[in-house]
Amino acid sequence: MLDPRLNPYRTDLAAAHLRGQVEATHFVEGTLYEVIEPIADLRRDPAHEAALDTQALKGERITVYETSEEGWVWGQLESDGYVGYVSANALGPIGPEPTHRVSVPRTFGFPAANVKLPPMIALPMGAGIAITKTTDAFAVDSYGWHYPLNHVTPLASKQADFVAIAEMFLNTPYLWGGKSWLGIDCSGLVQLALQIAGQACPRDTYMQEQALGRSVALTDIRRGDLVFWKGHVAIARDSETMIHANAHHMMVTVENTAEAIARIKAAGSDVTSVKRL
Repeated sequence: MLDPRLNPYRTDLAAAHLRGQVEATHFVEGTLYEVIEPIADLRRDPAHEAALDTQALKGERITVYETSEEGWVWGQLESDGYVGYVSANALGPIGPEPTHRVSVPRTFGFPAANVKLPPMIALPMGAGIAITKTTDAFAVDSYGWHYPLNHVTPLASKQADFVAIAEMFLNTPYLWGGKSWLGIDCSGLVQLALQIAGQACPRDTYMQEQALGRSVALTDIRRGDLVFWKGHVAIARDSETMIHANAHHMMVTVENTAEAIARIKAAGSDVTSVKRL
């Protein structure tokens, strides 16, 4: 059975390319849109009080299969394939293809080359921007907004140490489904850090455990290894400490690895694997 979190189908509606694979009353072709808000919540149901499954960031594309009169769209994110409901107000027509992404926890877009001016927008790490030119100090997008040059990197750039990216989020509040400095969860931290480093990564913990790296022994753990439990993941900083977003501390924190493993085991969960990328 296809995972409905990664395949756009319901009993009443499904993507046309799933015809013959799933049962649905109607099959439709999707329409591609762009996320125009800095952060767009993707929810499990079309309601603001519904569970937050993940977040899409500015510049991401989403294929929309349904738009409701209440202002919700149902669609699939292009970046990681996640399916859910997003406010239609967060989307707009496809603009220029992003060339850069924000590579710091938060940056501002100024109306001119002057940081004393009120910013036009605040963007989180991972947001995509179509940069048309650069100066010694700024990257300028298609709207003419100016971003500090050292706050953005080309989409094709890679960074060897994704752990250093995760460490930028230390003390960020824990938020189930979150994927920004405003709030982030364990798998969101892993996904975002790897994406900024130039590596594709699934969204959920179980997807990451299945798709990423090769298994190694817990006794051989080193920087950059991923430690998995059922429903949780942490990133090893070295042989003795790890960083993770967790609901125990309600923030991104650094813990002694042995102590964290013992604490989580006492709560009823053992380590299921250690993966090396």
